[in-house]
Amino acid sequence: MKNTRKDDLSDRRTAAADAKAALLKAHRSAMAAAEPTRVARQAERVAIASVREERRIERERLKLEEAKRLATEAADREAAAHAAVQAEQDARLAKENALIARMVEDEATRKAERDRRYANRKARQA
Repeated sequence: MKNTRKDDLSDRRTAAADAKAALLKAHRSAMAAAEPTRVARQAERVAIASVREERRIERERLKLEEAKRLATEAADREAAAHAAVQAEQDARLAKENALIARMVEDEATRKAERDRRYANRKARQA
């Protein structure tokens, strides 16, 4: 069956404008009804963001403390290694000095023994 109602362009435009106005009114009423929950969600988002920022700051602080601790430990290890090297050098120097002193003492003892033998030989010849 044919549509008996005659729709002119102006009627269709009016109907479309009315429908659009009804949709806009429904949207505005939905937004007004949702306003308290929107405000609450926004406040919740702000609270979550602030807590997230506090956690980020705490993580950065912990990273800095860890970096300082690691730097301190590295400096301590380096100082200990330097002290060990210095102690090794001192021990080697003391050992060398003791060896030189013993060699000088042995040389003096040999010379004294040689001189004694020489004096004994001269005494027998005289």
